[in-house]
Amino acid sequence: MRWDNLRLTGEAEDRAAPLIGRGAVTRTFDTPEFRGITFHEVHARSIINRVPSASRVPFEWTINPYRGCSHACTYCFARKTHEYLDLDSGRDFDSQIVVKVNAAELVRKELAAPRWRGEHIAMGTNVDCYQRAEGRYRLMPGILAALRDAANPFSILTKGSLILRDLDLLAEAAQVTDVSANVSVGFTDPALWRAVEPGTPSPRKRLEVCATLNEHGIRCGVLMAPILPHLTDSPQALDATVRQIAEAGATHVVPIVLHLRPGAREWFLAWLRREHPRLLPRYQELYGRGAYAPKSYQQRVTDQVRALAARHGVGRATPAAARRLPVRPRPASRPGGEGPTQLSLL
Repeated sequence: MRWDNLRLTGEAEDRAAPLIGRGAVTRTFDTPEFRGITFHEVHARSIINRVPSASRVPFEWTINPYRGCSHACTYCFARKTHEYLDLDSGRDFDSQIVVKVNAAELVRKELAAPRWRGEHIAMGTNVDCYQRAEGRYRLMPGILAALRDAANPFSILTKGSLILRDLDLLAEAAQVTDVSANVSVGFTDPALWRAVEPGTPSPRKRLEVCATLNEHGIRCGVLMAPILPHLTDSPQALDATVRQIAEAGATHVVPIVLHLRPGAREWFLAWLRREHPRLLPRYQELYGRGAYAPKSYQQRVTDQVRALAARHGVGRATPAAARRLPVRPRPASRPGGEGPTQLSLL
């Protein structure tokens, strides 16, 4: 089903989104920042989700208050998930945003459930929880307050500068549990940023977010992702990005080479065909057999970034604010569960 001919109002349109859910409220807002974006407000039945065991990620539990993302990154691996809603993984993913309006209420309820064991929760790992919609819906303050009150460890990955709005809540949570953040900055070339990440704050702004979080005692590193073969993987490009990451005071840097899963693959390669057709044969060579570049290529890039991180001093500085903040004892493990653990992306 396509959405081109929907009548958009502030009232429930049960026929509009059979796979999004009956009773969903469909809204548009006539403001410049939301022009062209449709929001589908739903009441989710659950919010703390277990990650499939086959996933290549170092965490088990996530919270995703949104589906779809107005950051509109051409390479986003989450694009395929919109097809489960009978939406496409291209324009619809960028402009048809599902909002779980009861997310904060559900988080508080599920954290209090006897079966919950206080395990680490990662946020922003599918779509960005600080995308543009969060400025209007304000789901994250309630979610962070619930995590703080339960002293439940968590981490946030974001490209959004809106996370700084919640700096006080993050600092309060960090006094009682393990809290960390990562900003995603794969490259710092301004022209390429505008081309492949058109809905995001600039890389420079994201690195300012990293610096501010660390200055306020919230450990923040950089997920250097994605590194785009033949576009951002030259020695000069890698050096410029890692140097700026070091200057921002990042606690660490984790390089990740572009991977092209179904959904993202078609959308990114269509962009590449339009903008850099000469690179298509090279991408066919790298990604002709699957979603991931050859391990030898990934290892070479990783080794380069690690050497640059050592040269530029990533992680050497201790933020002054982190030294000033008093640290309360962390909560003991819950019966039958493990104590809080720090998410590591390495």
